[in-house]
Amino acid sequence: QVHVVESGGGLVQAGGSLKLSCASSERTISTYNAGWFRQAPGKEREFVAATDWSGLTTYYADFVKGRFTISRDNAKGTVYLQMNGLNPEYTAVYYCAVDSAPLLSGGLSLFAGTWGQGTQVTVPS
Repeated sequence: QVHVVESGGGLVQAGGSLKLSCASSERTISTYNAGWFRQAPGKEREFVAATDWSGLTTYYADFVKGRFTISRDNAKGTVYLQMNGLNPEYTAVYYCAVDSAPLLSGGLSLFAGTWGQGTQVTVPS
């Protein structure tokens, strides 16, 4: 089972940007479907974005369309989430999930995948 690690979180002022990364130190995730989820305090974990292993198919939650971009560099075995125009509503722990199973249900199938420990994104009000 692959283990993934997220990085790139931090504190950013409203209107700022962050780029999250997800990779495995054990083996490349270049053949895995991957996605990003988030969990805000007191709320359930929710889907943010997903990409198939090739990067040709992507899915986004409505609340990030036009603001976030998921991408991947399979040569580096890394999946990214570029987040622009952040505001306090985006404060959450962001998790990467990967799965070798087919990407279904607009990316929601990744809930059954392998998760990282998460990276905190904080946008102060």
